[in-house]
Amino acid sequence: MILELLTHPSNFIFSIALMLCLFIGILELILLLLGGSSSFIEQFLPDSLTDVNHADISIEHSNNPFTQLLEWLYLGKVPLLIWLIIFLTAYGLTGLIIQNIFFLLTEHYFSAWLIAPACLFLCMPIVRYSAAFVAKIIPKDETTAIHSDELIGLTAQIILGEAKPNSPAQAKVKDQFGQTHYVLVEPELDIIFYQGQDVILTQRTKIGFQAIAT
Repeated sequence: MILELLTHPSNFIFSIALMLCLFIGILELILLLLGGSSSFIEQFLPDSLTDVNHADISIEHSNNPFTQLLEWLYLGKVPLLIWLIIFLTAYGLTGLIIQNIFFLLTEHYFSAWLIAPACLFLCMPIVRYSAAFVAKIIPKDETTAIHSDELIGLTAQIILGEAKPNSPAQAKVKDQFGQTHYVLVEPELDIIFYQGQDVILTQRTKIGFQAIAT
């Protein structure tokens, strides 16, 4: 029964999600035992969000719906690897549980084209509350906390979206303690900052910072 559930074409995407989660965990464990990097997935990202967000600056007041969604899902507040494992697990299990219940009632499975995108939304509350729980138990070093104004003058890198006047994008910046902060950045001048671009923070705004190109 379980094997049929996992191997049915309508459930492939959920089985793949769980297998990918398992693969990442095993590979990271092997790399750790061999003394390699425990951030394997960083090489596949332009500039990953694997650092835990210790910043005292929130992006929850952004007017960008996509940025608000990422904040709601706690992306950036826990290590990206942990967040990805939470998401893959929640997505895979949500889909398989729904498909199993539907099969017990009708002896049929939902079409993959219908259930796959539906579960993407259905699993989001699970991802949010699981990531929130993890964020609470991850140790945080309060001894190196700094005031947000101390980030002015430092170089940040745009990591999500494009920054335009009155339309900030997410960037990350490291303080003097090597601690990573995630902030919202918009250009001081009428220009556009693109993902991966380095900028210099010049002044605080209500929701983040203004910056100039390096």
